[in-house]
Amino acid sequence: MSIAETMEKRSREFVERYAAIQEQIARVIVGHDEIVHGVLTCLFVGGHCLLEGVPGLGKTLLVRTLAKVLELDFSRIQFTPDLMPADILGTNMVMETPEGRRFFEFQRGPIFTQICLADEINRATPKTQSAMLETMQEGSVTAAGTRYELKRPFLVMATQNPIEQEGTYPLPEAQLDRFFFKLLVGYSDREQLATIVERTTQSKTIEPAKVMDGREILKWQTLVREVIVAAHVQDYIGRRVLATHPEGRFALPITNQYVRWGARPRAAQTLALAAKVRALLDGRYNVSFEDVRRVYLPGLRHRIIVNFEAQAEGIEPDQILLELLENVPESEKGDRHRRQTENSR
Repeated sequence: MSIAETMEKRSREFVERYAAIQEQIARVIVGHDEIVHGVLTCLFVGGHCLLEGVPGLGKTLLVRTLAKVLELDFSRIQFTPDLMPADILGTNMVMETPEGRRFFEFQRGPIFTQICLADEINRATPKTQSAMLETMQEGSVTAAGTRYELKRPFLVMATQNPIEQEGTYPLPEAQLDRFFFKLLVGYSDREQLATIVERTTQSKTIEPAKVMDGREILKWQTLVREVIVAAHVQDYIGRRVLATHPEGRFALPITNQYVRWGARPRAAQTLALAAKVRALLDGRYNVSFEDVRRVYLPGLRHRIIVNFEAQAEGIEPDQILLELLENVPESEKGDRHRRQTENSR
């Protein structure tokens, strides 16, 4: 069997297994197809996911359902203002042997799992939120000079309520940058609400079946990274990220007007990996411009920081990114033409 035939076979199997997870999640979660796609994209690239929406939209239920479909260790941490870093990571406890000798033993916290539901993460103080930085970036915990590796795959699925609600704290920028996607969970429509009422008010409880284990997930994560990103698509990704940098070479007028800080290198990595998943799902082994465009908003909306003028005028990051999405050309030649046109005005 040739390399091309092998890749095609593996791609077909990936699509089938991906659809199997979707099918089981859909038994519990009604609608929110793009949100489910985003969560599964994070799963198959090994990235963390931030779900934002008002209470009661099914964010926590979605993460719990995903944990049931996957044969992975699962824990839930309810973030509250009095939660401390040791409540998440663990702490050294004084233990005593039968002979009376005392010693320190590290008691692992709930972060030592494979799927961690960080529920209402923005209700904890910045100090406690920052305790997640090492685990999310390196998949490890350091305590009293000892480094403990977390079991792979390891995913943090966090939920948060909108920042303007009472009793919440803004997530530190360094932590936001460690989330692969930020997904905005909206309201269900009329038909979806009818289905939700029908499913949840009957005596029969619907339970999803387990579909995939950790070893298979790691296999698909490897396959995703084998998808090719051609040089011209890599350049397109780079220019899309650089377009968020105010006063930069590729910045647009809306960037200079409303953006304080642009996206960092993790944004480019995110766009490339997420686009690879989209390409595989379309039966291709190379990333297209359209694949990149489809993941642009969830990959960057939490990575740009707007300035005071944008806040005063109610300009959201998505509005800025949508304009960049329309006006950043696919080639550098097109970029040069755009800048010349702007300079001539």
